[in-house]
Amino acid sequence: MNKSIFASRIIGALSILALLACAQPSLAARLVDVTVVNRSTGERLTPYRHGGHLYVAGTPGERYTVELRSLSGERVLTVISVDGVNVLTGETAATRQSGYVIEGGQSYAVSGWRKSMDDVAQFVFTDLPNSYAARTGRPGNVGVIGVAVYREKRAVPPPVEVAPPASSPAPYLRKESSSDSLADTARRASSLPAPEGKGESESGLSASSGSRGQAAADTLAENRSGQSESRSARSADVEKKSSKLGTGHGAREYSPTRYTGFVRNSDTPDEIISLYYDSRSNLIARGIIPSPRLAEPSPFPAGAGFVPDPRG
Repeated sequence: MNKSIFASRIIGALSILALLACAQPSLAARLVDVTVVNRSTGERLTPYRHGGHLYVAGTPGERYTVELRSLSGERVLTVISVDGVNVLTGETAATRQSGYVIEGGQSYAVSGWRKSMDDVAQFVFTDLPNSYAARTGRPGNVGVIGVAVYREKRAVPPPVEVAPPASSPAPYLRKESSSDSLADTARRASSLPAPEGKGESESGLSASSGSRGQAAADTLAENRSGQSESRSARSADVEKKSSKLGTGHGAREYSPTRYTGFVRNSDTPDEIISLYYDSRSNLIARGIIPSPRLAEPSPFPAGAGFVPDPRG
């Protein structure tokens, strides 16, 4: 009898563990892969894990892109920050702000700070005082790229319509939905100026890779929140940290975009990805990238023989 009770308790405990195990994969699922690419060489910068964070080494003066690749079959909204600044609006970054929407299974390279519906200012690695964040009075978060990912809210199926009785003298009229169609939303959004300021909206912008000649793979969500930061003088410690790497406001380039509709599934991101960066020498000095080991000289590098004449 005691053995039966003990066995049933074990089975019950195993059942609970099995249920917990089934719940874990959804929490650990990756929605978006983020890669930093050196535009001059085409090199995908190698991430180094250290202290629970990921780091990449940038080269001063080189342009780069933040490549986003959707790992799910559904559209996702990606709110992107560089050095603590929203790359679309220039606001001090918050997760509920505007972002790019990527179609399921697609990828898109974000190459700069968005200046209008048609162009961006290129991302370029530079010293901290010359970074866009420092030049707008916000040097405190230079050296990190962030991506907040949202799933899209599933549309509620329309109610089933029932035809009126045949004896009804009046014609049957389909009741139109009070909500605007996606086409109407896009038409209104396309007349708006380039993203700046405040406001709330669930329409968005769809960006296309003009330089690659590909169809639009991501979109810019028009969900603006937060307040614009006042432009204050640079902090006194900027000059002290001049060797740290930041992201500058580079040359303009063509990068068209368009509005689209997107409704977030929740107020909080489903995933937040952080990727830190600095110069290779700084990362080596901090112990994040292992120092190259210099081979010690060997006293007997060759076999036995007699002393030959020197060359030349």
